[in-house]
Amino acid sequence: MEDQEMQLKVRRVTDKFTESMYVLANEPSVALYRLQEHVRRSLPELVQHKTDMQSWEEQSQGAIYTVEYACSAVKSMTNSSLYFKNIDSLLRQAISMKEQISNCQGRSLHDVTPSPSPLVSTPHAPSS
Repeated sequence: MEDQEMQLKVRRVTDKFTESMYVLANEPSVALYRLQEHVRRSLPELVQHKTDMQSWEEQSQGAIYTVEYACSAVKSMTNSSLYFKNIDSLLRQAISMKEQISNCQGRSLHDVTPSPSPLVSTPHAPSS
C-alpha cells in the first residue's frame, strides 16, 4: 500500500509541476516576449515590402499619367481631322492657283517674244 500511496503522491507532484510549467510557458509576459521576438524578426522584411510597394506605386502613377496623356493626345488628333481636311483643301487650291499663274506667265512670255521666222533674214553687221 505504501507503494501505491507513494505513486499517488509522485503523480500529484508531477501533475502540479506540469501545470506550473504550462502556466509559466503561457504567461502573458512570455507571450509578449515571443511576440516582440517575432516582430523584430519580421519587421525588416515588412519595411522592405513597403518601400518596394511605394516604388511600384510611383512607377505605376507615372505610367498611368503617360497613358492618359497619350490618350488625350490621340483624341485631340482625331478631333483635328477637320482642320487637316481644311489644310488639304487650301493646299490644293494654292497648287491650282500656282499652275494657273505659271500658265498665264508662260503665255504672256510667249506672246511678247516673237519666234524667229526662217524666211526673214537678219541683217549682218558690215565688216571692216
